[in-house]
Amino acid sequence: MTCRTSDPSAPPAPPAQPGRGSGPPCRAVARSRRRPHPAWGIAAVAAVAIVTAGAFSTVPGLLVTPLHEGYGWDRGQIALATAVNMVLYGLTAPFAAAAMDRFGVRRVVLVALSLVSVGALLTSVMTAAWQLTLYWGVLVGIGTGSLTMTFAATVSAHWFHRRRGLVAGGLGAASHLGQLLFLPLLASAVERYGWRPPVVTLALAGLVVAALVTLALRDHPADRGVAPYGARVPVPKPPPARGAAARGVRVLGRAARTGPFWLLAGMYAICGATTNGIMWSNWMPAAHDHGLGATVAASMLSLIGVFSALGALASGWLTDRLDPRRLLAGYFTVRALTLLALPQALAAGAGPELLAFTLVYGLVDVATVPPVITLANERFGAEGPVVFGWITAAHQLGAGVAAFAAAAARDLLGGYTLVWLVLSAVCLVAVPLALVLVPPAATDAATDAATDDATVAPAAG
Repeated sequence: MTCRTSDPSAPPAPPAQPGRGSGPPCRAVARSRRRPHPAWGIAAVAAVAIVTAGAFSTVPGLLVTPLHEGYGWDRGQIALATAVNMVLYGLTAPFAAAAMDRFGVRRVVLVALSLVSVGALLTSVMTAAWQLTLYWGVLVGIGTGSLTMTFAATVSAHWFHRRRGLVAGGLGAASHLGQLLFLPLLASAVERYGWRPPVVTLALAGLVVAALVTLALRDHPADRGVAPYGARVPVPKPPPARGAAARGVRVLGRAARTGPFWLLAGMYAICGATTNGIMWSNWMPAAHDHGLGATVAASMLSLIGVFSALGALASGWLTDRLDPRRLLAGYFTVRALTLLALPQALAAGAGPELLAFTLVYGLVDVATVPPVITLANERFGAEGPVVFGWITAAHQLGAGVAAFAAAAARDLLGGYTLVWLVLSAVCLVAVPLALVLVPPAATDAATDAATDDATVAPAAG
């Protein structure tokens, strides 16, 4: 008689043998099987790395005034470093995902954390504006770009058979958590001690997290001799994929021949335009136009971040239970309605209307991440994380276009009212894009008819 447990991924206990005792007691076996699956520890370490990368993304806005006053550099020179950082943040993601398949997740994360730490340390001793572009724009941009949601997609795809959406949502919330935790601390430290000590402290924190990654992060469940969480049998570790950079381009070429890729990329470009692109760069001047003080406006922006983290977690839970296509359609519809109501909420000042906007808009701000990751993994299988990297690049492209276009419209029209209305309409364009995505089985048939490359087929489950 064997001892039964509730863990489907664990093998049954050996039966009792005559003359050899009764084998391990069922209670002891059940107690050992109740230990958390190693996948949750891996997800926790990944979250710490993402939180740290999110903290680095808050720094450039804090450095503009000190560098302008301390060195006399033009604000445009300082902004160039931020622009380079954002571009590389988006373009690095797909190649980082391919590099994880080639060299392993742990090695790539270690290199990324080392880059951001070294870039920050070099920034603390820079003497020219071009050095800011090199150190913070290039080094920190590549490092943080390697720790985006493609990292989250890789972890969730490798370590989780069940609860992938929840994990993706939690790791998506981790990035915003880093911004929320470190932004007020860094702002206070810059005001009290100057800009160098906080930058050095953050760099040292990155090195500490790198040490944690070395000790605790593993590339694949096979490295720990376990099955992915929720799987009944172990999954063999795939061999290293040769030519990481070339593979990233090849994956793009294969994905670009499919309709789902362009639908997902189009939706995510709209997502970037109606979140990062407009809010993180144009919210403060828009609030100022309506007489809101900087402290009130910043507080509202922080509240959006708080609710976006909650929304990402809730969306991950829902993605494991509902059709991700319908979730995306619902999120974009709600976002369209909130942007449509924003001019009236801003005009009413810091009152219930604006608080209601921050709550509802925040809940759908990052909620799109888990469904898009799930759809990319379903339709592109093992290449899903790399494909998601390219989809993330589309997100950053949409954000960049919206940030520039909204600022130009403000200079031309004297306000943002038309901007909010246009972005509301753009959100509605994403709704049918989500709904026309075909199920994975249909995608398989269409893909098999178009190409003989078996690597494009979606993964089972």
